[in-house]
Amino acid sequence: MINRVVLVGRLTRDPELRRTSNDIPVVSFTVAVNRPYAKSDADQQADFINCSAWRRQAETVNQYLSKGSLVGVEGRIQTRNYEDANGNKRTATEVVADSVQFLEPKSANSGASQNSPYDYQSKSPSNPEPKPYQDEAPIIDIPDDDLPF
Repeated sequence: MINRVVLVGRLTRDPELRRTSNDIPVVSFTVAVNRPYAKSDADQQADFINCSAWRRQAETVNQYLSKGSLVGVEGRIQTRNYEDANGNKRTATEVVADSVQFLEPKSANSGASQNSPYDYQSKSPSNPEPKPYQDEAPIIDIPDDDLPF
């Protein structure tokens, strides 16, 4: 079975850090992801995806991200059932993040803190060395008949 999600979007509000009864940090945040299409007479539409991260990653997200921060989230979809304060049964679906990457420098958004994307799952820069010619990629024209799909 495969359950993988990759999102790129902006936080809609500041992350909310909580702790479990065993003192394990968990952070909740919502990512607005633009839909790939827009009606010609309407504004761009977005989906608002609830996400969570745990332990060290939760503390890092809470410390360095804020409303408007551009992030990349990789994880899995999880559904859980719970009872609200009134005793009503509710269902929540969210992305449990395995990796959260900061996708813009601190100067672009006051909540982000790194000058380059940083993967807080592996604790190492996601692109440690500058790649030569990365901005000079050639444009390749491939006819639709040559595509395998």
